[in-house]
Amino acid sequence: MAILDQQLEELERRKRESELGGGQQRIDRQHNEGKLTARERVSLLFDPGSFQELDQLVVHRSTDFGMEKQRVAGDGVVTGYGTINGRLVYAFAQDFTVFGGSLSETQAAKIVKIMDMAVKNGAPVVGLNDSGGARIQEGVVSLGGYADIFLRNTLASGVVPQISAIMGPCAGGAVYSPAITDFILMVKKTSYMFVTGPDVIKTVTHEEVTKEKLGGAETHNQISGVAHFAADSDEDCLATIRELLAYMPSNNMEDPPRVQTRDDINREDRNLDTFIPENPNQPYDIRELIQTVADEGHFLEVHQQYARNLVVGFIRLNGYSVGVVANQPAFLAGVLDINASRKGARFVRFCDAFNIPLLVLEDVPGFLPGTDQELGGIIIHGAKLLYALAEATVPKITVITRKAYGGAYCVMNSKHIRADMNFAYPTAEIAVMGAEGAVNILYRGAEDRAAKVAEYKEKFANPYIAAERGYVDEIIEPRFTRRKLITAFAMLRNKRDRNPPKKHGNIPL
Repeated sequence: MAILDQQLEELERRKRESELGGGQQRIDRQHNEGKLTARERVSLLFDPGSFQELDQLVVHRSTDFGMEKQRVAGDGVVTGYGTINGRLVYAFAQDFTVFGGSLSETQAAKIVKIMDMAVKNGAPVVGLNDSGGARIQEGVVSLGGYADIFLRNTLASGVVPQISAIMGPCAGGAVYSPAITDFILMVKKTSYMFVTGPDVIKTVTHEEVTKEKLGGAETHNQISGVAHFAADSDEDCLATIRELLAYMPSNNMEDPPRVQTRDDINREDRNLDTFIPENPNQPYDIRELIQTVADEGHFLEVHQQYARNLVVGFIRLNGYSVGVVANQPAFLAGVLDINASRKGARFVRFCDAFNIPLLVLEDVPGFLPGTDQELGGIIIHGAKLLYALAEATVPKITVITRKAYGGAYCVMNSKHIRADMNFAYPTAEIAVMGAEGAVNILYRGAEDRAAKVAEYKEKFANPYIAAERGYVDEIIEPRFTRRKLITAFAMLRNKRDRNPPKKHGNIPL
């Protein structure tokens, strides 16, 4: 056999060993737990045949605890680049079949390398997390690797999109890398994340809790708000990442990609004229309005199960990506509270960082009252949403469908905080507070209370005073909402706005 043939055969042998990871037995165990392997995940994430692996033959350098006898090429993580929907994306996928996917010095170096390349080349980074944590055999070197990754996450924030998928365990210091990224996806029943696990909690606080209850997908999607999506399977999770990336640009210097649509720009929906209930206290689902105006009726909702009094997510209007922030009258009457404010602020800042225009649909009776809210810091948390919308320089359009009361009117992208276009339906009520509360203050003890309420509603609970002041640019017939939005966003496409020169602002965290 020629020397060259021998060399090629040796290369193929090493690649095959690397691709086998921790061996067939561990691969079978991964499948039995309802999880795909790292390479199977990468294959589904990227366009077919596009993924190019880097550092496939890297091995760890540890010699303690017999580790010199356990070297697996790749060292528990698959890294590289390829295309998703035809656009360049970098990714790493931790391989639980190799040392439980634990982070070593060399695994961290592999991850850091592709993160640096992503920033230099202006492309998103996707992290598929499935790891038992720091590699104990390497001690502080492993911890240093985490810190190296955290630094890259921070420096890349707002420069390139970063998406984290939790597809197995993610515990201890490992959780802080996903926490810095833009979106976190979790897989139901097979993924969990927490700083300290059930055993430590039981030892320290004597609480007994399961991994699922402490840090499962449903916990972090519904209660903590740490995760943005809960997928039914690995396949579903990876498909969602592909869809999510399609709404955003590759980096902060580009605009989001436009998608061709056959949906008529001038499409009207007469049902919208009667969509808002006559009874101002009757709820309705704001998502129906969002889907009605969106291209093909498609809405990718973000944080769907968390703080449901505010709805956020992505739609397209005439093929262009738009971020939506909407009060949800069907849950807590659409009030703003601590969780909704945090949820909205985070989403607004992402859209602003990546040049995605914002649509605000407003039906807000105010901020949620109560000692829990006040003692929990609603003042600070509510200010986050105010700060985010005031700071944003992307095109910003508001549609007031019904209530716009008090300070919440100001916060929800009012003209006063640099909204570009403010529309209102004829059903809009723009006032300091509702008629009942106002009459209680203005006419306390009045015998003709019902008449006073009716008088206040007629005079103040409408959009016309705001329109006379120029705070509302146009009062529109609801059926024309789609056309009005598309026309206005087209007008704003070349908008240029900027904030005063500064290192960075001090958002009320």
